[in-house]
Parts: sequence; structure tokens; C-alpha cells
Amino acid sequence: MKIGPLNIPLREDFSLKSILNFEKTPVNMLVAVSVVAMLAMLVIGVSLYLMHGHHAYNVTREHPWGLLIAVYIFFVVSSTGFCIVGSLGDVFGFKDFTMISKRAIFGSIVTILAGFTVIAFEIGHPVTMMIYNVLSPGLTSAIWWMGTLYGLYLTFMIIEFYFLLNNDMKKAKIFGLTGLLVGLAAHSNLGSVFGFLNARTISQGVFYPTYFILTAFITGIFLSFIIMGFRYKLNFNEKTKKLLEGLAKIQGLLISILIFFVTWKLLTDMYGGMPNRAEVAEHILGSGSFWTEVILAMVLPLLIILKDFGKSPVLMFWASLSGMVGIFFMRYNLVHDTQLKPLQMMKVREYQLPPEWIHYFPSATEIMISLGGLGLCVLLYYVGTKAFNLDEEEGH
Repeated sequence: MKIGPLNIPLREDFSLKSILNFEKTPVNMLVAVSVVAMLAMLVIGVSLYLMHGHHAYNVTREHPWGLLIAVYIFFVVSSTGFCIVGSLGDVFGFKDFTMISKRAIFGSIVTILAGFTVIAFEIGHPVTMMIYNVLSPGLTSAIWWMGTLYGLYLTFMIIEFYFLLNNDMKKAKIFGLTGLLVGLAAHSNLGSVFGFLNARTISQGVFYPTYFILTAFITGIFLSFIIMGFRYKLNFNEKTKKLLEGLAKIQGLLISILIFFVTWKLLTDMYGGMPNRAEVAEHILGSGSFWTEVILAMVLPLLIILKDFGKSPVLMFWASLSGMVGIFFMRYNLVHDTQLKPLQMMKVREYQLPPEWIHYFPSATEIMISLGGLGLCVLLYYVGTKAFNLDEEEGH
């Protein structure tokens, strides 16, 4: 182990050569080529955005939030989920989960950086935003609190990861707990951005601040199966199997609660035929993307967990890949479904045609920047596995 800047322990063999030196299996080559392609897309997408601004996106005044908002939510939800999973071992002291703590906390840093990258090209003026975020804070704005809390959360995660690398578990626990609390506050605040939309009755209310925390934990467990699957090439030792079995049992409970939440959310939305809410809920129920979310992120993983209560980690790895696809649709549906129903103008008869559902499909620029964010996330995580020892060390 060699010591880098700021007393950061690095792997002895870490170098540019070690990054380029990986096992050339078909799967690894496919991932490598895909990452390079996605990073190229990011460069092209950002270039188009810088040339054309928001005209490069398919967002409109009627549908102002597009794919980049959904992808940002996808990444920050993943970050919070990683943080929760990582905290099980180093903060709350569950010994079976300590072996994943460093990987999960590093994953939380990587995913939120990817989320910040994507949202930077949606905001319009990210540098101006950071300046006036300090000079003229909007204390009554949920979005201001979201940005501020996530900035603090990232800072605490980096400090916690530093102490984990140095095996200073006492300080790691302090900053881990602080980061977890700030992260949960930031994430529930992100849910409140939707819950405060009084003009959009399909999302307005207390549901989303709590729903975001629940789905973050679910996302973190899905990602834990994926990163451990790649780490051990699906050939798990007994200690890892015990960890993954415990996570699978927690996941079964969480998905069951999520199904319960979503069922009652839709029932209460449709009950009574409330205008601008009931018809939107019925429209959502008839959409293929909603059922894709339900089947891939809820039904299929739950059935696999119930098969043998998490004793098949390889099956759970594939179920988690399916689950993450479903989680993406969950985020996309959340953003799009909120804007399905057009807002009514005051003088309906004189100026407005009968309203119809708002249609939206992301532009090529939005898709390229979103895929670029995924490519950046995978690259940063891979470089981290080469630079740092993310496995649990004996005696700690």
C-alpha cells in the first residue's frame, strides 16, 4: 500500500497502466467499449447543448422537466441507497455488512458526482447558481435546500471514505452518521420538490418525501448485488453469501412495503374521481412504462427472493440488473407522469382548446448526456477499484 496526497492510501500497483490492464473477457470488453462510447456521447451531447442551449432538448413550457431531471434523480437516489447500505456496517455496527461499507460509500460518491454532472447541463447556468446559492439563499425554496444539503452530503461522504481508507473507524462512524442524516434530509427534500407542487395534484402531498427514502434503500441493495457480483465474478464465498442473503431478506421486506405504498397511492388518487388527479392515475395505470417499472423493479425481484429467501445470490444478481432497469423507469415515470395533465388557463372558452395529454420523448442530446453520465459513473467506480483497496481488511 502506498500513500498518495493528503495521506490517502493507494494500491501499490495503481497507475495509468493498471487502469488499462484488465482481464480481456468478452463481458469486460463489452463494458469497456460501452463506457468509451457513452463518454463520447457525453462530449457530443454537451457540445450540442453549449451550441443550442435548451433548444437541444425536447422540453417545452408545458413539459419543462425532461429526461435529465429523471436521470439526476436516478443517480442521487442510487447515492442515498449506497449510503444507507454502507452505513449498516460502519455506522450501525452490523458485522455481516462491514465488508461492503467501503464499496458502498465510494459508490455513493461516484453516483452523486454523476448526478451533478447531468444536472449541470439542465440548470442552464451552474456557475451562477453556485455563486448566488451562497449570496442570496432561497430559504423557502425546496430546490435550494436540495442543492445545499446534497453538497453537504457529498462533503461528509468524502470525509467518511477517507477515514474508512485509513481504518479510523471511530471518525468514520461520526462522519458516516452525519452524512447519512444529511443525505436522508436531502433525499426527502428532493421528494418534497414534487410534494409541494400544489398545481399538480397527482404528486402533491406527503407521499413522495417518504417514498424517495424507501426506494433509495431498495436501489442501494440492487446496486450492492451488482457491484459484489462483478467483484466476485458471481463466484461468492461463504462470507459474501451471508451478506447478500441478509440484504435479500431486507429487500424482500422493502419491496413488499413499496408495493403496498404504490397500491394505496393509486387507489387514493382514483377514489372519488377528483379532477386532474383521478384521470391521470387511470392514464398511468394504462401505460406500458408503469407496468415495466412494476414488473422489473417489484414483482420479478420479489418472486426471486421468495423462492428461497435470498439463498440464490446469482439469481439475485440478475434480478438486481432487472431491478435497476425498472428503477430507471420509476424515475422517468415520476417526472413525466407529474406533467401529463396540462394546466388550465383562466379563460378556457376564449383562448384554450380542450386539453389533451402532453406528449414528450427525449431528444438525442438528452439521451447522449444521460448515457454519458452512466459512462462517467462506471468509469469513476472502475478507477476507484484500481486506486483504492475497497475490500474489508483483516482485523478491522
